Amino acid sequence: MKKKVSIITTGGTIASKENEKGLLESGVMTGEELATLCNLPNDIEIKVVDVMQKPSMHIDFNEMMKVRQAIIEELKNEKVDGIVVTHGTDSLEETAYFLDLTIDDDRPIVVTGSQRSPQDVGTDVFSNLRNSVYVAVNDVIHDVGVVVVFNERIYSAKYVKKVHASNLQGFESFGYGYLGIIDNDLVSVYQKPVKKDTYQINKTIPRVDIVKCYSGADGIAIDAYIEKGAKGIILEGVGRGQVSPYMVESIEKGIEKGIIFVVTTSAEEGKVYPSYSYLGSAHYLMEKKVLLGEDYDSKKARIKLAVLLASIDRVEQSNFK
Repeated sequence: MKKKVSIITTGGTIASKENEKGLLESGVMTGEELATLCNLPNDIEIKVVDVMQKPSMHIDFNEMMKVRQAIIEELKNEKVDGIVVTHGTDSLEETAYFLDLTIDDDRPIVVTGSQRSPQDVGTDVFSNLRNSVYVAVNDVIHDVGVVVVFNERIYSAKYVKKVHASNLQGFESFGYGYLGIIDNDLVSVYQKPVKKDTYQINKTIPRVDIVKCYSGADGIAIDAYIEKGAKGIILEGVGRGQVSPYMVESIEKGIEKGIIFVVTTSAEEGKVYPSYSYLGSAHYLMEKKVLLGEDYDSKKARIKLAVLLASIDRVEQSNFK
């Protein structure tokens, strides 16, 4: 009996074409067009579901919810073995983690894209999509959560990050490595995540923003985001989770208004930890009820906090463990 995979398409470079000016237009190719070019396996039954054709920086929580719903609809068919989502690379890691947090199903869900268009010399479109299909039907990937397949490697959605603007090796998981590889259509998995969180969204996803910390930064961005209705703010601190002392007054005022703050680190590896005692340190912020973002990067922490605020009544430190 043939394995069954549903390919959910959203646009991006993987579905792009050149216009008359020689510039790429992201997401103008339909999923059916893309599938016919990719030499997909004959022994696997493919169903293509076009959800949208957009550049990935045009995808926000509303579009993520549409992708989530399309996946859930496909998974209602018990004969579907796995899902592949094609996506632009610029926000791929964000959508992948959103899906990981909001879909509770043991079957593989794979997100992929490409750094080059289907027409480019040396394009990675065909290999990434073909490899993703093979991962989506592999039993070893069951109960792993959402994974990203790129350049013959399999990554956990929580830790994957776009690390190169154009190179085919566009994604990496600093400090954690990849879960496995695909070599000549054979899937090999070497490690799996030991923990997976899923949440049922039952409220409107609120505004959550990111404020980057740098030398001399003040609270003007924090104040502006709160004025615009932010319910949560991610502080991308430095080192163990420190922020500029000139930001503290705005943080404290925000906390008084009920804004949830989470501090992360801009370092590629390591965790936020209350090591120091001074104005703006992780310990100082923790004492003021700022949540410590552990090893989350700022983008993933934003996705996590937004999902938490739309799913549960009280967000606590334990939610970021």
